[in-house]
Order: sequence, then C-alpha cells, then structure tokens
Amino acid sequence: QSSVVSSRKELDESLTTFEKKFENSEIPRPQHWGGFLIKPISIEFWQGRPNRMHDRIRYTLLEDFSWKIERLAP
Repeated sequence: QSSVVSSRKELDESLTTFEKKFENSEIPRPQHWGGFLIKPISIEFWQGRPNRMHDRIRYTLLEDFSWKIERLAP
C-alpha cells in the first residue's frame, strides 16, 4: 500500500495474478489483523483552484440511507 507503481497496467496485472492465486480459497491474513468500522454521516470532496474558487461538494447521509448532495461556498 502507498508504494509507487509504474502504471495502471501494473496494478491490473497484479490484481489478475492474485485473483487467480486465491480463486477457490480465502485470502490469508495475519492473526493480529484488526480494523475499524467507519460509518460516515458526512463526507466533503474538495478540489482547490488557483483563484481560490474551490469546488466543495458535501454528501450527507439521510435516514433512508440515501445521500443529500450539496455544493458549498469556497
């Protein structure tokens, strides 16, 4: 994870290799493996612009599990 790759093609080839390797079996994981369950209620995507008129889009989770999408002021 986070290592430099030369191309998207390299990633796709690696995925194909591992899909074949573990086709009919579970993927092993370390005994100490853990993780976090993250349940976001709001996510903002931000893209900066040179003129500071940044694009900001906020997704807010509603009670019916759909997302309300809003554009925010820069």
